[in-house]
Amino acid sequence: MAKGREIKLSLPAAADLFSTQEERDEAKREFIADIPLEEISDFPDHPYKVKQDESMLELAASIREKGVVNPALVRPKPEGGYEMVAGHRRKFASELAGKTVMPCIVRNLTDDEATIIMVDSNLQREKVLPSEKAFAYKMKLEAMNRQGKRTDLTSTPVVSKFRTNEILGKESGESRETIRRYIRLTELITPILDMVDEGKIAMRPAVELSYLPKEQQQVLFDTMEQEDCTPSHAQAIKMRKFAEAGKLNEDVILSIMTEEKPNQVEQFKIPKKRIDKYFSPGTTPKQMEDTIIKALELYRRRERGRER
Repeated sequence: MAKGREIKLSLPAAADLFSTQEERDEAKREFIADIPLEEISDFPDHPYKVKQDESMLELAASIREKGVVNPALVRPKPEGGYEMVAGHRRKFASELAGKTVMPCIVRNLTDDEATIIMVDSNLQREKVLPSEKAFAYKMKLEAMNRQGKRTDLTSTPVVSKFRTNEILGKESGESRETIRRYIRLTELITPILDMVDEGKIAMRPAVELSYLPKEQQQVLFDTMEQEDCTPSHAQAIKMRKFAEAGKLNEDVILSIMTEEKPNQVEQFKIPKKRIDKYFSPGTTPKQMEDTIIKALELYRRRERGRER
């Protein structure tokens, strides 16, 4: 051996020293088993909502009659038990159907592999809410970046190459800009994001509102509740500009939200604070409006009776 020359040896991992090749291959192999539902935990921060709606009740009825036809996908947890990767709705439906076990494919997966499979398996559903897409795309994009799937690491500002969100867009059938917009929605506070899911606020104004600080989003939500209105795209842009200039406050938000919109039907508004005392907590603006109209109709009939 030459003097001063260092030789580095590659030592086998401890697991390889105390297991046979057959045992190592077996550990990587997937299999199907009936697993108790109580041993399966949900995927951390699962972005898709599992609801007991009509579709869920139909699935539960089918499972009660035929069992789970397509096995769920789980991965073993280091501390014992399993983590659901794909099959949260089937698990919930199995519980509704009174089942205690369900067939599952057990597969060893890394965190990022599991995240990508979880997102992809649920995006195939017929109806996916904007909030579900938002958090799902964000989780998958982060997983893809950690996996080193970016292909623009050596690009210059002039050279156009695929970026991770472009790859994600192609896999999901969405444009890169659409992916970006959905991910921006994760910056919205929950009540405003719920309004996006309900179709009360469109995507474009919602994206603009996502740039407002959380406390200003809360002020905006309270204003929308009080005034029974939602922002147009132009109003959302205006609020974002005021926020970026450090000039957005409760008065500015109220001023912007009470502006008359183009082609807006003339409306008569009563500040919500003035009539709150006449209604029980939780009464919606629509219920208030209906009650006021009925009260006015009764008042008008009474006045006409007096005139006669």
